[in-house]
Amino acid sequence: MFVLMEDLLDKLKLLSYEEEALRRHNMRPLSRHYFALPTNPGEQFFMFCTLAAWLITKAGHPFEQPQEYDDPNAVISNVLSELRSFGRPVDFPPSKLKTGCGEQVCYVLDCLAEEALKHTGFSWKRPEYPTEEPEEEEITEDDAELTLSKLEEEVAEEESDNEENYIDLNVLKVQTYGSNINDTAKQEEILQSTTDAADWNLEVERVLPQLKVTVRTDNKDWRIHVDQMHQHKDGIDSSLKETRGFLDKLHNEISRTLEKINSREKYINNQLEHLVQEYRSAQALLSEAKEKYQEGSGGVTERIKVLSEITEALEKVKQETEEKGSSMTDGAPLVKIKQALTKLRQETIQMDIQIGVMEHTLLQSKLKEKSNMTRDMHATVIPEATVGAY
Repeated sequence: MFVLMEDLLDKLKLLSYEEEALRRHNMRPLSRHYFALPTNPGEQFFMFCTLAAWLITKAGHPFEQPQEYDDPNAVISNVLSELRSFGRPVDFPPSKLKTGCGEQVCYVLDCLAEEALKHTGFSWKRPEYPTEEPEEEEITEDDAELTLSKLEEEVAEEESDNEENYIDLNVLKVQTYGSNINDTAKQEEILQSTTDAADWNLEVERVLPQLKVTVRTDNKDWRIHVDQMHQHKDGIDSSLKETRGFLDKLHNEISRTLEKINSREKYINNQLEHLVQEYRSAQALLSEAKEKYQEGSGGVTERIKVLSEITEALEKVKQETEEKGSSMTDGAPLVKIKQALTKLRQETIQMDIQIGVMEHTLLQSKLKEKSNMTRDMHATVIPEATVGAY
């Protein structure tokens, strides 16, 4: 999983995800194992959804950028459907992606990154290894070792710094060595000096101050370090002689005080032994009393529960009796019955009146109809032929 996450990060960098995806949402760049280890599930899930939507869009499929308050199940199902459309197998439940980290999250983002690289036309090439040139071994010179070349350099620097002019014998030797090579033929002729001894002494006295050779001391020289060690050792020995007496006195005083403390402690223990035994017995009694109190408190709590249940049942019974008593002594139902009876009587009276009116109108219609029939009978003329035949 960690290797897969590192490969995913390399692919995202090839797709320039920092410029195109992260800066748009003001997000920080991913670490090497961001989706491999659980740190902040909400932040990791939102980062996963954002990168997945960006990679799907980068791969050529339009995908809406998810928001913080979208349904996570819907977002995951849309991402997995797009992944299946690319031909990638999905053999794990969608709930594995809700945590925002794990092997499944790395797998989904890696597949989408590969599809995005294919769509952009990216292709992997063989690595080109640079040619390594053999390094030349540097010969380190020891600073503490005094060589001829180093001595020449130091003498040259000292000549430029000092006010007095000194002659370097080594340099003079090198310079005279070249001239001696040229004058090898002449040296055979100079077998006997013709110069006066007094002149030689004068020349030596004149050149003698200039023949002084000075070598500067180097702080890195081991001889200086040894001298310093000896000096410090002598200082430590001298100071140790002075302080040893004070330390011995202090040690004796501390040992005497410790002996006194031990003797006083033994005396106090002997004097307070019976009090310690009484204290231990009191502690034992206290522990027994605490155990009994815990047992009694357990029984009290059980009885308190039973009492609360009984009081609740009693309150229910009281409420029921109060409701029944109020219903028996209350005259409101009787008043309602009387009002209903009076209303029924009024309605019956009205119905009787309506019935009488209806009977009266019916009687009038019948009488009117009968009078009309008699009038019609008298108005008709009976012919004689019919009467005689009858």
